[in-house]
Amino acid sequence: MSLSIASGPPLAEEPGLGTLTLPGLLRETTTRFAGREALVLREADGVIRWSYAELWDRAVTVARAVRASGHGKDSRVGVLMTNRPEWVSAVFGISLAGGVPVPLSTFSTPSELEYLLQTSGVSWLLFERDAPRKDFLEILTGLEPQIGTAAPGGIRSTTFPFLRGLAVVGSGAGGAVESWDDFLARGETEPAELVEATAETTFPSDAGLLLFSSGSTSKPKGILSAHRAAAIQCWRFARLFGLSPEDHVRCWPANGLFWSGNFAMALGATLCTGGSLVLQRGFDAAEALDLMHAERVTMPLAWPHQWPQLEAAPNWSDVDLSSLRFADSKFALAKHPTVSSDWSEPGHAYGNTETFTLTTCFPANTPPEVGGSSSGEPLPGVTVKIVDTLTAEVLPRGEHGEICVKGPTLMLGYVGTPLADTLDDEGFFRTGDGGRLDDRNRLFWEGRLTDIIKTGGANVSPLEVDEAIARYPGVKVTQTVGVPHETLGEVVVACIVPHDDAKLDADGIVAYLRERLASYKVPRHVLFFAEDEIALTGSAKVKSGDLRELAAKRLAG
Repeated sequence: MSLSIASGPPLAEEPGLGTLTLPGLLRETTTRFAGREALVLREADGVIRWSYAELWDRAVTVARAVRASGHGKDSRVGVLMTNRPEWVSAVFGISLAGGVPVPLSTFSTPSELEYLLQTSGVSWLLFERDAPRKDFLEILTGLEPQIGTAAPGGIRSTTFPFLRGLAVVGSGAGGAVESWDDFLARGETEPAELVEATAETTFPSDAGLLLFSSGSTSKPKGILSAHRAAAIQCWRFARLFGLSPEDHVRCWPANGLFWSGNFAMALGATLCTGGSLVLQRGFDAAEALDLMHAERVTMPLAWPHQWPQLEAAPNWSDVDLSSLRFADSKFALAKHPTVSSDWSEPGHAYGNTETFTLTTCFPANTPPEVGGSSSGEPLPGVTVKIVDTLTAEVLPRGEHGEICVKGPTLMLGYVGTPLADTLDDEGFFRTGDGGRLDDRNRLFWEGRLTDIIKTGGANVSPLEVDEAIARYPGVKVTQTVGVPHETLGEVVVACIVPHDDAKLDADGIVAYLRERLASYKVPRHVLFFAEDEIALTGSAKVKSGDLRELAAKRLAG
């Protein structure tokens, strides 16, 4: 009997890997592509363009300021900014100084930000005052009044006992908050040679980044990753996308670089091939189309619900997007009249923040007969097994159970939790996701185990239902949940946010699904919601527990 355990090739056999520390990655790419454009940001008051050489210099300047502020090896420094040049220079600069960058989500509410600052233990916070619909200076001073009154570097807060100082990009300097220029000036007497020496002493196994999960089911977890985890995935995404320096990639990421996926996929794959990041501080569909047109973007990266928003933007028909070469053929941008693309991104993939994104994947342009509906095969150095959720015994090949993974990008641990408490006796991370392995070593992800719907004795994956619903015209966001039922245990309920001006009909959607899904998977009820009625996490996931309760109340009413 074959067991559900599969391994990828040895990591040493993976092509395309460069230096496995963040300082080393930046040094290597800067050496190779010094004169090329590394990033661009267009704003109302002008355009910022940095070459790779300028990015290195700016990162070193931040590193000198970080060192001069008293930070040493493993010091944690927070970065709370939108996608802008200073975010990139700050994260790499903290790393060059030997510290641990802590990128924080700009979607955070005041209470969430308070939790993130307390949990991360950052000693300094580098932030941007004005994010879309937020004034972070106002939020921060509301959380700790000393921020508005203490001297620079002089905070002594019982709310944030590790926090000593802040620096702001934009207006708002005063009290404990230094202007960005004043913060950088701290490093003027700090020799650049010390930064170089610090970077040289960084090991791939050292703590490299502290990221937070999106918190779709509970409070976000602080996930500490080694340098090599982040670096491997940056180099790896370039290979999986099939990118090379000759492509001169111009990548537009719709969403924050503070998530591991965007860090590796957008920033990593772009820099590792000498491309340019085309930055947008906050997603706006019409502005994004103009930006892609003006900057001749070749690779757009967005979440599924954002593609229809681009297609519905008022300037959709007016822009020239013919530069798009790496636009997945199944999304709206590839259907634009000026675009000719048969490229397909690595859509067969599975990963977690705990593994700094991917553990299984097929590369771009994998034929359908190879990938099928799978989530790919184990990547180099990775082992995947499927276990019984109760006994933890490895299941026979093909049976459904819990996905467990281990490999070179596995986290160093959760903040505040011993690593032994999160791994099994063989060093595998139990993901809490359901899935199976087939006889070709392909993983099939079936959603969160807590989200699997059990109806009338059958298991229904909400993911499968949502994938079918998402193809129905006019659907903007969809999430399927199980609602308690007296005789069936649960019934399948589709919760849908229609696209603006779309007129959707529940009976029409059900009829559409009956042609595409087994009868027991077809929702018993289809409910429509306005976007402001449901809670989205920063990563555009619906909080399923809240939605399940909301759906139950709607049906009861």
